[in-house]
Amino acid sequence: MNVIHSSLQSGVAGVRLTEDAAGLKGFLQPDCAAVIWRRQTPPDIQKSLNAVDPDLLPRGRVILPPIAVADTVRQLCDISGLPSGKVRAWLKADIAQLANILTRLIPSKMLRLRLDVVTTNACRKFHIDALSGRMICTYRGTGTQYGTSRRGADPTRIYTVATGAPVLIRGTLWPPRPSSGVLHRSPPIEGTGEARLVLVLDPLDDAENV
Repeated sequence: MNVIHSSLQSGVAGVRLTEDAAGLKGFLQPDCAAVIWRRQTPPDIQKSLNAVDPDLLPRGRVILPPIAVADTVRQLCDISGLPSGKVRAWLKADIAQLANILTRLIPSKMLRLRLDVVTTNACRKFHIDALSGRMICTYRGTGTQYGTSRRGADPTRIYTVATGAPVLIRGTLWPPRPSSGVLHRSPPIEGTGEARLVLVLDPLDDAENV
């Protein structure tokens, strides 16, 4: 199994790259299974975020209207004890921006917002989510991994999304089309001492779609 830690190319048919947020519109094209926004967290923010005690990183799972995202992230930071400052302000603004981008591409009344601090092999199996689409951004630690499956087997070439780079991935509930075979997973990190901070945003039609 070949694991490739690179964001220079997607390496997989159906996975697009964009240098800016506008390019995420490629997600709506029929032949697109995923789009990666190839961006980097500001270096000073990334350095400070990496230095935060994992116990102070915000975490939580909430179903909410898009307009409430920024205030909810603030509350999660309050609960975790993340200190006030530029890291906290940037994180709140960035998550709100990604939520806004997602709901413009996939109009939805509600979002399921999940912030996880991951230290184990959570979701280590390659899969496709049972929803229309999902946005994932790993703010700290190793990013989401993806590859092409053949006849249900795990990918033989695995690509890793860069830290800080949002990826928008189609799920099984996207309007029917031939399967692209593109699967993804959380990277196996158990035993490494790594602590990932991962944002997941799912568009929902209403609060009952959980």
